[in-house]
Amino acid sequence: MSVLGETNSLDAIIRSPFLRLNALLEDIEPGAPAIHFHLGEPKTSLPSFLAPVLNEHLVEFGRYPPIKGTPGLREAISAWMGRRYPALRGVIDPEHHVLPLNGSREGLFSAVFPAKDRRAEIADPAVLIPNPFYQVYAAATAVAGAEPAFLPAGPEGGFLPKLDEIDEAVLSRTIGFYLCSPSNPEGAVANGEYLAQAIALARRHDFLLFADECYSEIYGDAPPPGALEVAQAETGSLDNIVAFQSLSKRSGLPGLRSGFVAGDPSFLAAFGRFRTVACPQIPLPIQHVSAAAWAEETHVEAARALYEANFDVADSILKGRYGYRRPAGSFFLWLNLADFGGGEAAATTLWKGCGVRVLPGAYLTYAQANQANPGQDFVRLALVHDADTTREGLARIVATLG
Repeated sequence: MSVLGETNSLDAIIRSPFLRLNALLEDIEPGAPAIHFHLGEPKTSLPSFLAPVLNEHLVEFGRYPPIKGTPGLREAISAWMGRRYPALRGVIDPEHHVLPLNGSREGLFSAVFPAKDRRAEIADPAVLIPNPFYQVYAAATAVAGAEPAFLPAGPEGGFLPKLDEIDEAVLSRTIGFYLCSPSNPEGAVANGEYLAQAIALARRHDFLLFADECYSEIYGDAPPPGALEVAQAETGSLDNIVAFQSLSKRSGLPGLRSGFVAGDPSFLAAFGRFRTVACPQIPLPIQHVSAAAWAEETHVEAARALYEANFDVADSILKGRYGYRRPAGSFFLWLNLADFGGGEAAATTLWKGCGVRVLPGAYLTYAQANQANPGQDFVRLALVHDADTTREGLARIVATLG
């Protein structure tokens, strides 16, 4: 039985939220010079040490790159994982535990296909997806011919799915579970206990836990734990767990299209065979730049300080308004604007009234049959600008909405 419901089409769960926003606002002139809070595109400065690396290797654009990545890139990724997660120090083998990706989105989409093949005996496979969710999860599930099983991730569960409330019948046919921490759009962080529970669930029902950790380096008080770190520390095994990472958010390099997946060596071997014929390589010069970025932390610390400054601004302007809370991780705000007609109405009001562009929460959530859309009252803001622009934009919102 499908979870989509009679009135909901496939397009409703995979359509780009940004295309929907463009359609909503296309005939409306902004009421002031535009400030774009709708897109999570980092605006931090390009790390200066990368240009010389790129220039040194420009000639390698003339060669086909290896799909598995260069040994230097895999070693840089393995070394970074050991520094970031002490439990993984000396554990991550660059040869068997790491696959570079042409951006994490590519990997998050394509991983579901070998995951389905891995459990080929399941006639009606399901994929667990948090709701709100990143549309790539749903698109991959749909194209693979699996059923998306949306898990509510509202405030009652700390903006993470309640793992002990997942239907056992669904778990028995689950092939994969997309879990984002810190989460997009709520900025919730799964603690070690939660990750251990998710890992145990994946192993008990023999599915893959797809840990989307692309926002792991954007945090406030403490670095978020990682799924592989918890798995290794508690069980000494990486089985059933793969984590996805990206330089888009960590290093402010969304145009580089460079990330990686690491974890379960058996699954990564199958994934590597699939990627050899179905997925794009990372150009060799970009692999060299990526290795340099993974090896350097100063630029990451500078970006984290910028985001913290933005949240300090948000604290001063939004505290006590719109259900504001400072997130534990990521650079998003998830604001409740039910008093202003909900997300779409508020997005229209703000664009028309003060030139601030925000993303309606309904575009990041899915309405189950006969239920209201859980994101309809919300908007997402990405605080990726400098503090002055952030202050100006948030002040406009308050002045417009009151």
